[in-house]
Amino acid sequence: MADLPSPDPSQQNKNSAGETPPTPLRCFTGAIISGAIGALLYLLNQSIVQGLAAKPLPTSNVTATNIAIAVRTLVIGLSTLATAIFAIATLGLIALGIQLLIQQLRQPSSNQK
Repeated sequence: MADLPSPDPSQQNKNSAGETPPTPLRCFTGAIISGAIGALLYLLNQSIVQGLAAKPLPTSNVTATNIAIAVRTLVIGLSTLATAIFAIATLGLIALGIQLLIQQLRQPSSNQK
């Protein structure tokens, strides 16, 4: 028993996979970061949409028009998808932070006896 190393305090809160459990502070910090990235992506998305709307489609060739429409659709769709992913992640992190806060308030503190 004397050969066992002393437990590291930073290792005490880790689960079996080696990850630290989520805390409300970490959730809200992640939500702020994700929300900021989502807001920037939204502004970029609006800029892309306005830029593509200002340029006319080529009308001389049907194939060129179809390719231009497909490319515009893909670019706008991917930028909107990235924005939506960050928005959903932000909402999920806020909801998780609120849930953890409620659990901490309902759980009696082990330090008070």
